[in-house]
Amino acid sequence: MRSDSLPVPAPSDQRHQPVSQDSAAGLLVAVGRPAGSPETAAGGPLSIARLLGWRLWEGRWRVFGVLILIGIALYFSIPWVLGPVVSAQPVLRGALVQSVVASGRVETPHRVNVGSQITGTVASVPVLEGQTVAVGQVLVTLEDSELRASVEQAEAAVAQAAARLRQIIEVTLPVAQENLSQAQSNLLNAQQQYARAESLRSGGFETQVQLDNARRTLSVAQAQVRATQAQVAGNLPGGTEYVAAEAAQRQAGASLLVALSRLDYTQIRALEAGTLIARNVERGWVVQPNQVLMVLSPVGQIEIVVQIDEKNLGLVAVGQRASASADAYPDRRFAAELAYINPAVDPDRAAVEVKLRVVAPPDYLRQDMTVSVDIAVAERADTLVLPVSAVHDAAGAAPWVLRIEGGRAHRRAVRIGLRGPQRVEILDGLREGDLVVPSSAPVADGSRVRAVAAR
Repeated sequence: MRSDSLPVPAPSDQRHQPVSQDSAAGLLVAVGRPAGSPETAAGGPLSIARLLGWRLWEGRWRVFGVLILIGIALYFSIPWVLGPVVSAQPVLRGALVQSVVASGRVETPHRVNVGSQITGTVASVPVLEGQTVAVGQVLVTLEDSELRASVEQAEAAVAQAAARLRQIIEVTLPVAQENLSQAQSNLLNAQQQYARAESLRSGGFETQVQLDNARRTLSVAQAQVRATQAQVAGNLPGGTEYVAAEAAQRQAGASLLVALSRLDYTQIRALEAGTLIARNVERGWVVQPNQVLMVLSPVGQIEIVVQIDEKNLGLVAVGQRASASADAYPDRRFAAELAYINPAVDPDRAAVEVKLRVVAPPDYLRQDMTVSVDIAVAERADTLVLPVSAVHDAAGAAPWVLRIEGGRAHRRAVRIGLRGPQRVEILDGLREGDLVVPSSAPVADGSRVRAVAAR
């Protein structure tokens, strides 16, 4: 049974005063419980534990805020105490190839500039740029009517010279020989007549006039023989008339060859098999000698011409192998070999021209195509390697790294050997299995770190 009033202490206890029901209700309201709660309605006593629990429930958001602040403080204090988490690079043992990287263009050892040897008007151009042509194939045709007439005129001169030589052999020489025979007969008769006249004159039967006539006739006969002998000698092979006729024939033949050559110049042909990489002529154009009409890339050896930095000149040598790829086909690599190093250095670009021979060129290579090459200048089959991203001042004279020792990063000087595009050879300063902080990580010498092996 509940009583209507709270128990009253004994009169001897002076420290406590009587508390009425209204006073208890006021106290309940003061601690935050509404005056109309069941406890007050029932008028029962309230425990201290229930009053404290109710006050904690009232301040629950404050408790949550405090816990969140504590968590944030712990989150930011752990890296400060234990160090940041870094993706450490391990020192591994493996193969390393040092290469010189350069870019250049595809070229043939030589190109053929196709031009005209005479001035003329283009009649036709039966080939297109980029077309593959064979040896002797017609590339450009010029107007040839005038040159054909010159050929016919030269042919007529040749025929005339040949007829003249044949006339000497078949007509002039036989006639001269017959004239010589007749002249020799006349000389014999004149000699006999002179001998008779001289004999009669000594006997007194002939006059001096008759003897002089006989002597004159003998002299004429002798002159005729000499003349006919000269005619025969001149018309014989090796004689003046024969040689002149032969020379005229040869001259006519040479003129015919000139005319035929000039006529052949109207057909501009390919001197080598290859691909036309340029065409600078159209039908109706008037072309002249030394004018480049087309550019022919001959079929054969293909070269890659690149410019390497002057500082790498001591690393390259003829015969070194290389791997190349065209910028248009970066995933399709092909082999090349260093074949030539220019002995001169370009002072404007501080570069050296290098040519690489492509032994088995792929079918997609084109003239002047941009190509990237990696020339292997040195190779190690089994050595300590480390990513170049973990080395500070890798290109300088004193490279160093931050090696993780006992949870802290410590600076260590290293000696670098071969240098690859992504890894370097470690000759001294590290051992296999050591963990190194990447150079990009914001870690100072002596700082605590939490290493996580890099993938």
